[in-house]
Amino acid sequence: MVERFTSPAIELPPADRAFERADLIFYGLDHSGASYEGRVFLDPRGVGADADSSHRAYVGSFFILGHGGCFGDLGHCDIPTARDPFDLRPPHQLEPALRIVTVTEAVKALLERGVDAAKVTVNAKTADRRPADVLVFDTVRLATYA
Repeated sequence: MVERFTSPAIELPPADRAFERADLIFYGLDHSGASYEGRVFLDPRGVGADADSSHRAYVGSFFILGHGGCFGDLGHCDIPTARDPFDLRPPHQLEPALRIVTVTEAVKALLERGVDAAKVTVNAKTADRRPADVLVFDTVRLATYA
């Protein structure tokens, strides 16, 4: 777990290809620990750990309501590896989460400046607004919609 993540540069759509919406999609977010706000920034150079929502590269936030750790018996918080396709129970409560941050205007502004790739930075802040090692996810991608 980390308090800050910066991706390699993500390619932006070609400037001559129109789109109506752009989303950053975060897959596989772990929410087994503390609750936090993931402040998301999109910038060609990345941003520092002290950046907040007033930073010019800030594009939005996602929120994770964490479970605060596991307090059950051994195996209680283990996510089953396989499910029967006919199992009607809801998914395990600790299945990795997905969050979407809409970044349409930010991507269009970067394209207008001639930028063709940008880094995604996520700074995780807990309830007391301090950095915390709570951020874990599988991948992030930029999706655009015509």
